[in-house]
Amino acid sequence: MNQQWPLAGMGTLCGLFGKTRQAYYEAIWREEKVINEQELIIQEVKRIRENLPRVGTDKLYFLLADFFNDNNLKMGRDKLYALLRAHNLLIKRSKRRAVTTNSNHPFYKYPNLVKDFIPARPNELWVSDITYVLLPGKFAYLSLITDAYSKKIIGWSLQKNLQSKGPLEALKMALEHSRRKLNHLFHHSDRGTQYCSNEYIHLLKKNKISISMTRDGDPGENAIAERINGTIKNEFYCRGFLSFPLAQEGIAKAIYAYNHLRPHASCDYLTPAQAHGKKGVLHKRWYNNTTKNYNLLNAI
Repeated sequence: MNQQWPLAGMGTLCGLFGKTRQAYYEAIWREEKVINEQELIIQEVKRIRENLPRVGTDKLYFLLADFFNDNNLKMGRDKLYALLRAHNLLIKRSKRRAVTTNSNHPFYKYPNLVKDFIPARPNELWVSDITYVLLPGKFAYLSLITDAYSKKIIGWSLQKNLQSKGPLEALKMALEHSRRKLNHLFHHSDRGTQYCSNEYIHLLKKNKISISMTRDGDPGENAIAERINGTIKNEFYCRGFLSFPLAQEGIAKAIYAYNHLRPHASCDYLTPAQAHGKKGVLHKRWYNNTTKNYNLLNAI
């Protein structure tokens, strides 16, 4: 015969553990408060990522500062990492690459004039590169020109082939974007056929732009341009599209968000559009601890 034991009262149970009933309910309230606050943060992260779908956690932490203040929330950077990890919201970086440069051509290849050069204002150094975008059964090719000081994309073009038209259109857009007279401007690129072509070189010289190229096609000498390619493709889901028109539309939206919404650690957490109106040294917001070590290449 089973013996029936009376249920102990909450006060009795709390007493067994040396706690008061008030302390028990306060603990429950604190736990519910933390859960509610975390849910608020997760929803705000998802809202931010509607426009910046693959923005990293460090930049998210910066973008959340006003939200934390407005809602009287407190959360450190490491706890934000843990929260995003628990909800599977950390961004995984892709390291796959494709070769879009053919430097085996008869055109003249210019030397690297900007090694170790650090621009102090916009329109001192432009960097250019081409990357591929996946379409059903084929590729499209995205040409970008970025201001190395502000990290702002000032010229771009998407084409169905790797001919010179794409880089030329991107260069013409960059020149239109910078309508004032350009003084002491360097244009840096790899040694691909498109950038060494007579038409491209003529347009640079016509605008009195100094020409610089990587040595032996070394991508490490065009690191900013390479990194911008990866940011547009990976953070904004621009690696592939179902059609060429959808690719054009998606990339246009991504570049706008990149220029106007996404803060840069290498530009004092200004957006590229904001940084493009500055001059002088921009404070670099590096974050270092035992598990992270950011440098110029991954803080752009």
